[in-house]
Amino acid sequence: MASFTASSVSISSAFCSLKQNQVSNFRKASVSFSGKSFPSHRLPVLRFRVSCAAKPETVCKVVEIVKKQLALPDDRDVSGESKFSLLGADSLDTVEIVMGLEEEFGICVEEESAQSISTVQEAADLIEALLEKKC
Repeated sequence: MASFTASSVSISSAFCSLKQNQVSNFRKASVSFSGKSFPSHRLPVLRFRVSCAAKPETVCKVVEIVKKQLALPDDRDVSGESKFSLLGADSLDTVEIVMGLEEEFGICVEEESAQSISTVQEAADLIEALLEKKC
């Protein structure tokens, strides 16, 4: 996740989006992708977050692993924003989820990184970052 306190933003990934959350004293935002500019818009709230989302297929795999590790029913709604704790995971469950992700994606997650994962999206983003470093 990127965090900033500036009056403009430059984003290079095609999968980026602006979300409400973590910047204060920000009145307007304009975004430019691949040389195309979008007009400034007044923000309805004073805080937002810039996040570069993982590929949808990575998020889907993470959702499958989380549902399996937590023995959730198939009809249980789990998305990128789903928090492990709200799905009923305790710290041991989270460790097992990370182990399942390591096995599925062939990665090694550092303990510090594993402790910072609290949502499906954060796990998917971390996986893609680790896979990118592998190449």
